[in-house]
Amino acid sequence: MDTAWLEVFRAVARHGSFTAAGTELGFTQSAVSRQIAALEAEFGAPLFDRLPRGVRLTQQGRRALGHAEAALDRLSDARRDLAALDRLATGRLRLGSFATADAALVPRALAAFAADHPGVHVTHVEGYSRDHVAALAAGALDLAVVSGYPEQVAAYEAVELTHLLDDPVLVALPAGHRLAGGIRPLRLADLAGESWVAGSQTPEETLISACLRQGFRPRIDYVAREWTAKFGFVAAGLGLTLVPALAAGALPRGVALAALHPDDAPTRTLHTATPRTTAHPPSVTGFLPYLRRAAGEVTG
Repeated sequence: MDTAWLEVFRAVARHGSFTAAGTELGFTQSAVSRQIAALEAEFGAPLFDRLPRGVRLTQQGRRALGHAEAALDRLSDARRDLAALDRLATGRLRLGSFATADAALVPRALAAFAADHPGVHVTHVEGYSRDHVAALAAGALDLAVVSGYPEQVAAYEAVELTHLLDDPVLVALPAGHRLAGGIRPLRLADLAGESWVAGSQTPEETLISACLRQGFRPRIDYVAREWTAKFGFVAAGLGLTLVPALAAGALPRGVALAALHPDDAPTRTLHTATPRTTAHPPSVTGFLPYLRRAAGEVTG
């Protein structure tokens, strides 16, 4: 059934005339007559009595009109709802990101987005990038900010990636460490005998996997998952750690940062990740510019 027929049906019922309905809708009288005839054939019942002057609803027509108006009202509601989603007056955004991005980048973007679009309900989950990639592929997230070294990023085949920024890695040392305050970039090989603080006993899963690429396995004496805890261990003189530049803003007293030699410095890349095979909801399309703007602010 063509929903345009229902519009014509409602207009004819309101005016009691094919001609007047046609004038309102921009149809000829004969076109209105054909559409009403097609609708009557669809319903299998006469909807109007044809009178010498105009038309009048039959009993079947009066009953059908209530259903037609309800259907048209529902369609109008659907159009309004979809338009509200498009202009970000409503909707939802399920966002995933990782701890370092949550230090400044993601909160800055979320705050600006919420101020401009308070009707969009945002939920956020923090976790590992590989878990967010799996959640995107499973339909559990709409958008994620993920990171990794080139070989890690290459494995995220299930999602569509867009480069957001580069995040160089620095060395965090106790402020009184013998290598703190030097002017030359450090070589990781110079740190081979040091005690390390990492997020896991398995260096392959952490930033200090960079040490493996330089030919030594770091001695991890302390495991701490949160950056505040890692910095606390470093400040207490218990070890070193590698820290992304994005997390440097949370550096406490007692911790010094040092640059790495360009040949040793692993550079993580940050990307926005979206499902590869599904359409982006308006909330995702609308939020991406806020992330790009925040990326420019935190790196500028």
